[in-house]
Amino acid sequence: MEGLLINFTTYILQAKTMIFSSIIFLLLFLPIFLLSYEIAPKKLKNSILLLASILFYAWGGIKFIAILLIFSVINFYITKFMTLNNSPQRRKILLVLSIILNLSLLIIFKYSNFLVDSFNVISTAIGISSIHWKEIALPIGISFFIFQSITYSVDIFRNECPAAKNYFNYLIYIISFPQLIAGPIVRYKNIANEITDRNPSIDDKLNGLYRFSIGLAKKIIIADTMAIQADLVFGTDITIEALRTMSCTNMWLGVLAYTFQIYFDFSGYSDMAIGLGRIMGFHYPENFNMPYISKNVSEFWKRWHITLGDFMLNYLYIPLGGNRVKTKYRHYFNLWIVFLLSGLWHGAAWNFIIWGAYHGIFLILDKIGLKRFLQKLGTIPSVILTFIVVAIGWSIFAVDSFDKLLVILRSLFSFKDIEYFTIIPRVIPISILAIIFSFVRIPKLEYFFFHKDKYTNLQHVFVFTTMFILLIISISHAVDTDLNHFIYFRF
Repeated sequence: MEGLLINFTTYILQAKTMIFSSIIFLLLFLPIFLLSYEIAPKKLKNSILLLASILFYAWGGIKFIAILLIFSVINFYITKFMTLNNSPQRRKILLVLSIILNLSLLIIFKYSNFLVDSFNVISTAIGISSIHWKEIALPIGISFFIFQSITYSVDIFRNECPAAKNYFNYLIYIISFPQLIAGPIVRYKNIANEITDRNPSIDDKLNGLYRFSIGLAKKIIIADTMAIQADLVFGTDITIEALRTMSCTNMWLGVLAYTFQIYFDFSGYSDMAIGLGRIMGFHYPENFNMPYISKNVSEFWKRWHITLGDFMLNYLYIPLGGNRVKTKYRHYFNLWIVFLLSGLWHGAAWNFIIWGAYHGIFLILDKIGLKRFLQKLGTIPSVILTFIVVAIGWSIFAVDSFDKLLVILRSLFSFKDIEYFTIIPRVIPISILAIIFSFVRIPKLEYFFFHKDKYTNLQHVFVFTTMFILLIISISHAVDTDLNHFIYFRF
């Protein structure tokens, strides 16, 4: 027992970051937070949440928490001045100032290294001196922090909701730990009332716990297992020479494994965030709706990362003119530029830009006639073809060099050595689960586990027992395996 305690203490001291699937979060941070939050009087609950959120973020980036707090103060007072000003011109100036402030923070921390590296590649090629500088570390979750700051400023400018009454309430919105790191992207107007007044029932708290347990199982049991197979292709230790000798079948196995990994990884995190919010009385928006049953790429983007799609629609696509433009070519351009920027938002590397452009092209093709063609093929062929298009896109997304990307894409369609393949035994049963949960929709079962507000006592016993088993299995996996960070943490 003493040795176990020493090992656990050592693990805590050595942990450089805290994520929802980590032992330090599951067995230390979360129990202490929930107990403190539950016993605290109502007027102190937000204070407990804010302190916990600051600690949660500071654990993995203490040098960045001050930057986030300072920028949040500036953004709060810019929008406060906006609400006190009746001049449309001055309000617009303040909005522009807020957007420039937030985008500057994003460019400095997320894109500086990429811009300098790209410049150095070009300068070396044409014989110009390159720039030497120390790389800037990327604060975790910076993109989600910035996007929520922008939505707040724009919504206040548009008079879609009243501004936060004070900086304390604004901070609760902007850095609450459940959705601080990887979303969902929450609009202030959707939770403004819940920040100041929420009374979760016992059903809310239990439903939140159930949702969190499902998300944890999706992440640890499915996503992390699929990662073992995916890493045979996309692992950072896989050399380009190894990829060149890899069979077509192994390449597809890796791509498909990553396709399921990223879905259950990201949707699992969203489920955990939604569940934690529900326990406290917040109703965060849904972020996924079985995206792999989509019959075209346009539908895929209505089902995948729904809150990002909502952001791109309301704060980029519509301001660009959307589909209310003079020519269809301008409409196509608007679509393409939105997804090009979406790719750039995901990461400061050329593969993300290519991935965004790739999806933008398929959305334009849908408008031109591809969507109608797929409808004529029928549901099953259109779902399969869309899934293949999306999976190939994920190979662009996952790769860490352009040279590797070319090798992977050639191999996928080379049909070389298709009879040779390596599949890790423990991945097989989990792959079956991943396929079932990705493609088989049972509305009554989905409603029962995800959307039912109240259960009978007998139903609570059944669901609680199921979730408890999932929780124990997930924690056991977390203890026995190396920690896999959420893929979207780097964005």
